[in-house]
Amino acid sequence: MQEQLWACIRRLEPLHPSFVSVTYGAGGSTRERTHETVARIREETTLTPAAHLTCVAATQGEVDAVARAYWDAGVRHIVALRGDPPEAGTRYQPHPGGYPFALDLVKGLRKVADFEISVAAYPEGHPEATSLDADLDNLKRKIDAGATRAITQFFFDVDAYRRFMDRVRAAGITVPVIPGILPVASFSTVTRFAAACGASIPAWMGPLFEGLDDEPETRKLVAATVAMEQCRALAADGIHNFHFYTLNRPDLVHAICHVLGVRASAPGTPNAAPADKGERS
Repeated sequence: MQEQLWACIRRLEPLHPSFVSVTYGAGGSTRERTHETVARIREETTLTPAAHLTCVAATQGEVDAVARAYWDAGVRHIVALRGDPPEAGTRYQPHPGGYPFALDLVKGLRKVADFEISVAAYPEGHPEATSLDADLDNLKRKIDAGATRAITQFFFDVDAYRRFMDRVRAAGITVPVIPGILPVASFSTVTRFAAACGASIPAWMGPLFEGLDDEPETRKLVAATVAMEQCRALAADGIHNFHFYTLNRPDLVHAICHVLGVRASAPGTPNAAPADKGERS
């Protein structure tokens, strides 16, 4: 898996994304390897890493120590998340002595150093939120606490994102809210992800991938087309920043970026895409 990760990094590095975010496994299960990977990206590539930090399975002191280590290593961007329970299907419980929720983590990071902080947003609502209004209020509190950007959970319904953004701006949230785009490498996997995070699967998507389990090349073409059309629809609304969930499969993202006008170039060479198309993480 590490070889796959680095192949992905090297494949996408020439596209010069604004940052590349590195996630934990479920319940923080790959925390140490995540820290090592972030440091290596910082030292060995031209990419800017954004390190995920969660509230799971760590005290406040432990989280703060990791954040300080990142700062000392030159990492200036943190993606601050509550995190998922260590065991799938169990209810989240704050760690004794830890940061209870992402809001608290953002406040804590602000005391550690002047990080750029990204937080999660949910166009269709967090699955544990009591209501959409409560979820939006939680997002606003994270921004007010010092977060500088929100990155959305993946979605496929562009209208759902549009409605969400109307509510976001009406709530007085003015920071960038970057749409999360997930190319569908496996429809069954995406269906499982969506059920866990509260994202809807439009009725038209299932038939597009039907019968393609043993047709990987055709499936890639369909997946790229779906994601491209999603991005093009958002671009028509004036949105030019995207956060791609690669799942360490770079070819789909590479093709999508090409269609969007982002071209690979050597380190230090200006990208052919307009400068405002930045959040291609």
